[in-house]
Amino acid sequence: MKTKCYSVRLQSLSRISAKACKATSFDGSEDIIPASQVFGQDYDVTKSDAYWISAWILSKKNIQYSSKKEAWFDEHGNMLPTYHIEKHVPKRIEPQNVEPDKNLMR
Repeated sequence: MKTKCYSVRLQSLSRISAKACKATSFDGSEDIIPASQVFGQDYDVTKSDAYWISAWILSKKNIQYSSKKEAWFDEHGNMLPTYHIEKHVPKRIEPQNVEPDKNLMR
């Protein structure tokens, strides 16, 4: 089973019991998050602490987060590779009737 997670920048994330963490975001909002839904720290973020938290629990909690940076984790807590597929459809250009350049012809 795969779990979709978002990288959430938090002012603090402190463990309050074996099964729960207290998350405080930068706007001052606080909420309790189950420890099983925190998949670890996002070490790519350097200016503040960011944590990988499951997307489904974030939608139910009162924590400020962004869905810009996401990742998938397996049941063992390992990050899975993320692929983004984009299809490019070129714009149709109508042909023009242009006379060939006589200087370039042999």
